[in-house]
Amino acid sequence: MITEALFSDTSENYCSPSEPVPGETVRITFRAARDDELRVDLINADDDEAVPMFETGADRYFRYYEILVDVGMQPLAWYFRVSDESGTLFYDRAGVAEKKREQCLFRLYPGFRTPGWAKGAIMYQIYVDRFCRGSRDNNVLDDEYIYIGLPVRYIEDWNEYPSTFDVGYFYGGDLVGVREKLSYLKELGVEVIYFNPLFVSPSNHKYDTQDYEHIDPHLTVIPKDEGDVLPHGAVSNQNATRYICRTTNRENLEASDRFFADFVREAHSMGIRVLLDGVFNHCGSFNKWMDREKLYQQAGGYAPGAYISPDSPYRYYFDFSETGPGAWPDNRHYDGWWDNDTLPKLNYEESTRLQNSILGVARKWLLPPYSVDGWRLDVAADLGHSEAFNHSFWRRFRQVVKDVNEDALIVAEHYGDPSAWLNGREWDSVMNYDAFMEPVSWFLTGLEKHSDRSDMSLKGDGRRFWDAMRFAMARLPFPALLTAMNQLSNHDHSRFLTRTNGMEGRLASRGSRAAEEGVSIPVMRQAVVMLMTWPGAPAIYYGDEAGLCGWTDPDSRRAFPWGRENLELQDFHRYMCLIHRRSGALRRGSLIPLMMEQDLVCYGRVLGKEKVLVVIYTGAEDRIIDVPVWLLGIQEYDSVRRIMLSSEENYNVGWLEYGVQGGVLSIRATQNYAAVFRTGTL
Repeated sequence: MITEALFSDTSENYCSPSEPVPGETVRITFRAARDDELRVDLINADDDEAVPMFETGADRYFRYYEILVDVGMQPLAWYFRVSDESGTLFYDRAGVAEKKREQCLFRLYPGFRTPGWAKGAIMYQIYVDRFCRGSRDNNVLDDEYIYIGLPVRYIEDWNEYPSTFDVGYFYGGDLVGVREKLSYLKELGVEVIYFNPLFVSPSNHKYDTQDYEHIDPHLTVIPKDEGDVLPHGAVSNQNATRYICRTTNRENLEASDRFFADFVREAHSMGIRVLLDGVFNHCGSFNKWMDREKLYQQAGGYAPGAYISPDSPYRYYFDFSETGPGAWPDNRHYDGWWDNDTLPKLNYEESTRLQNSILGVARKWLLPPYSVDGWRLDVAADLGHSEAFNHSFWRRFRQVVKDVNEDALIVAEHYGDPSAWLNGREWDSVMNYDAFMEPVSWFLTGLEKHSDRSDMSLKGDGRRFWDAMRFAMARLPFPALLTAMNQLSNHDHSRFLTRTNGMEGRLASRGSRAAEEGVSIPVMRQAVVMLMTWPGAPAIYYGDEAGLCGWTDPDSRRAFPWGRENLELQDFHRYMCLIHRRSGALRRGSLIPLMMEQDLVCYGRVLGKEKVLVVIYTGAEDRIIDVPVWLLGIQEYDSVRRIMLSSEENYNVGWLEYGVQGGVLSIRATQNYAAVFRTGTL
């Protein structure tokens, strides 16, 4: 039995329809080598009942087996049993197996559909304060308020490196600047902007929300700009009247929201969608529901915060450990996220009103005039105090979101196995750490995603790369896999380009400049090729395309290097984005492993007659690689064109025709080689 020829998945190639609804009939297909005489059974994973599949046809290399399955209300789970005269083996999402593997079953969830526009969509993550300055009129001012015990500062020098205590230092990037760069993003090939949080917040990262109902005026416009900054030496926000006016005055808040609505309309008119970051696990101590800084009390016209009064309508939004006489006012005894008193944990189980408030927030920003296209959910699995509650809440959240816009995307931040949440009733997908960022980082750099730990035995180990990938991908239903946010870098991890130097370190231990030393642009290009050709939605972290470096946060939040970009790397991203956008196989196709060995990862993406071949070679010496492209169904008469070549020296986007002999494509790979081939024409 030629085991490498065995293949099936739940893409539209082998499962039609691939996103069935109850009442439909699904055609499931299995592929084997043409010359193998096999018995193939589909085994229902629930009761291990085996149902024989029937041979339905053959081509030059393969024969195909099919079965029709009626879809009801319950999820379907199965694997295959393949037998010949030499013995029996099994096949599941992770490939050939000796026995049933529960975690690797093929699964369909009736009615689970992820947005078509999000499948393989090119995303671009923007940390707004560091992307582009547009207006000086909305800048955070020196001493405007106190944050975590220190006065905030405006950084005049856009190119200044972030400091180790960076959260209260502002560079002045805003949505005005993003709007000015929409043409740049469109030209780059961006189809979706994922914004780090935009709601009113005292930090530059804005993961400590002050007001979920409004966009921060510091990012937009401030028509009423009255009051004073704090005097030198102030230790509280008692007299932060400028900040209070800017962030609580309803004229400012309404103007800010209108600006955002106009921004989204303009982005949509250019074919760019918008995702918001929902930080619903915790808020900030500045939040109007808590009001520890007494900003809203000073502003007037707002209900008292839970910190101030036990009679606050938000009292049960938080868990106070002391509630007896004398606990209020100024009740500091509340649960904080990871014991951070600046991040009050929201207390969902004790407050139906809180649940409804957050669901109202989700709904508001999806509706006109804002009409955002979905949500990224911060630390989503930690929302409540029990997993049972979290599942219940996210089911309600999905219902609210999909009732407003069935094509809205819900993607969650999650570490570890996400399968329990990807059942068609909760999230659409996840930020893809386990099935993209981490394995790619180990394979190409020998470092994990924070640059905290190295293991050079993993660098270039294609076999272990594939093992990590195939088992992690098996936990993602195919609709979730195609919409998973694949990233090389983001705001929580070191920049990928810095990881190419192979050094462990952080800003505090190594310093800023060390993050730029010994980096490899050719390895970065290899990573971009993988980003743009692996299943999922490739997400560029702002500045990666321009050669931005940085240790893990806060150093990964450097300002975009306008005027100092690596122009060749930018152009390389544009070419790879174009290749991705024009290919249905790269957006929705099957992933077929071809060669996974030392210094080599080679795979194909297939959708119908379109076949894309990707070769990544990490060795130092030249090597002839004979790629078994027959596994992609590529035949001798097929036109195979190399459409991208990257090596240690340079890259080349000129097309070059290759011949196939005996189902094999022979190529000469050089140091840090990456190439993309395609059948037919783009």
